[in-house]
Amino acid sequence: MLGLLGSVRTNPCNGSSRRDFLKVGALGVAGLTLPDLLRLRAQSQAAGATHRPKSVVWLWLGGGATHVETFDPKMDAPAEYRSVVGDVPTVVPGLRIGGVWPQMARVADRMAFVRSFAHGNSGHAGGTHWLMTGYDHPPADNGAAPIRPSLGSIVSRVRGPNSQSGIPTYVRLGGIYGDGPHFLGAAYAPFDVSGQARTNLGLTIPTERLADRKSLLKSLDTLDRQLDRTGLLDGLDSFENQAFELVTSRAKETFDLTREDPRTQDRYGRHHLGQWMLLARRLCEAGCGFVTMHYGGWDMHSDIGPSMRAIAPPMDQAVSAFIDDLTQRGMLDDVLLVISGEFGRTPRVNPTAGRDHWAPLSTLAFAGGGLKLGQAYGESSRKIEVPKNQPVSPQDVMATILQVCGIDPRMQFKDPSGRPLYLVESGQPIEGLV
Repeated sequence: MLGLLGSVRTNPCNGSSRRDFLKVGALGVAGLTLPDLLRLRAQSQAAGATHRPKSVVWLWLGGGATHVETFDPKMDAPAEYRSVVGDVPTVVPGLRIGGVWPQMARVADRMAFVRSFAHGNSGHAGGTHWLMTGYDHPPADNGAAPIRPSLGSIVSRVRGPNSQSGIPTYVRLGGIYGDGPHFLGAAYAPFDVSGQARTNLGLTIPTERLADRKSLLKSLDTLDRQLDRTGLLDGLDSFENQAFELVTSRAKETFDLTREDPRTQDRYGRHHLGQWMLLARRLCEAGCGFVTMHYGGWDMHSDIGPSMRAIAPPMDQAVSAFIDDLTQRGMLDDVLLVISGEFGRTPRVNPTAGRDHWAPLSTLAFAGGGLKLGQAYGESSRKIEVPKNQPVSPQDVMATILQVCGIDPRMQFKDPSGRPLYLVESGQPIEGLV
């Protein structure tokens, strides 16, 4: 059996923890075998998708990164509001970002910083659900399960499997609440390669024995296919072949970072975020459609200055290296990088030198994807509390990402009751970026 097992724990201020599990084998996801998963995904190809072959990498700043010390330092605001880490000029004239991002400042001409992104849920799980799915779900903060499919699962459903390369369409690097398929079904869940799962990508039995098992399965298939009037069996052999090829082909080499030039690994950083960003580039290059990764530690209720100076440098290095790498490989327009957390932080620094939860103005930036870059989109109020103009909602973000992926935001899916649901009900692609 091929087992893929990842365990991720995140502990924001509410003390919650999560374990993420994906296993592909004789039991599979929700009872699905790998051929089942491939077959279900391929059915989406008949839905008439009009996507362009672009990829999305979503860097999730778990805990809720401050919008002030990241991308809207507002140094002309009163002292108790402005960035406690100062600011730094970027290569874009007149554009400044937080002072702990010198490398991102260097590549800011290939980024867009949204300073008017807002929503209304300042809970960790609730805010995360809203961004991951485009829909608010307040019960999430009391432990309720998600109620909508994530963007990654939607892309997986529409795009179908990468039957040529064997690379999963949707890959998770570190679990995020609400990043699953919900009513779309387990076939569209993210392929989780966190933790031990990356090691488990290797076969535990020789390929010769696997080939013997493949032959045995074929010999045991005594069904009279002429009696199959549904046509479902016509493609069974091809799906079985895909299942075996996924674990025996060179597709798994994409996950092996030792194949990268050591100098490239050094540019990204030998820390886990740097290596994840490098893996994300390799996955996109191989045809993966959607990658999410979790970089936590942003729930800074106290001592935000020292905390930012500790957590920012690995991200600054990894993101700038990722953008440079995409540029050098001619991939920048083909890959959209999204940077966000579940919300921003309170504009006013609290008595313990930190910032608390604040959804009315939140953290968001883009890079690549063919967007109009080299700008700050929208403007915040004088005290960095709410959007001053050009407000952007989670559904607007969702519509923007779908459009980049070539998916009509007004596309409909049917829920388990058979009721048609729009992917996006009210949002529009962000004007000025697309």
